[in-house]
Amino acid sequence: MHSQIVTWIVIPLLIMIARIIDVSIGTVRIIFVARGRATIAAVLGFFEVVIWIIAISQVLANLTNFSCYLGYGLGFAIGNILGIKIEKKIAFGLQMITIVTVNKLDILPMLLRDEGYGVTTVNGKGAKGDVKIIYAVVERKDVQNVLATVNSTEPGSFVTVEDMVSLHRGYIKERQNLFGKRK
Repeated sequence: MHSQIVTWIVIPLLIMIARIIDVSIGTVRIIFVARGRATIAAVLGFFEVVIWIIAISQVLANLTNFSCYLGYGLGFAIGNILGIKIEKKIAFGLQMITIVTVNKLDILPMLLRDEGYGVTTVNGKGAKGDVKIIYAVVERKDVQNVLATVNSTEPGSFVTVEDMVSLHRGYIKERQNLFGKRK
């Protein structure tokens, strides 16, 4: 009886847990690769692969145990969800917010500056006339705050948000590193 519990419940559960961990690590690792953080990505990749090898070796050692396949697949699915949640919680990196508005007043740029964000404005021409283009580089964790300010001040504006890989010079709000320390 004890060996049946180990074979049909414990091993598949351990495979599932290993997959949740390795897929979560892999999801976060991909973000670090995209942001050009090679050292952190390499360390995460090492642990991701070691854990994956442990999980897959257990599946291969139990080829006749269908519950191992279920644990492997379920762990993969849950790992993706958890990895995305972790990545959103970390909110690592910078994003460029571009706001195009027909309002000629500088209320929005002033509000964003008052909140500590670096803002650049440019006058432009749109399909229906003159526009003001507002650029702000912000940490990902601050994007929702900036968008809320934009929506309350300039609800009809056109807004894009883009990931940034690097930044050279300029002013941005005081930043924190990955571990919460100020840069």
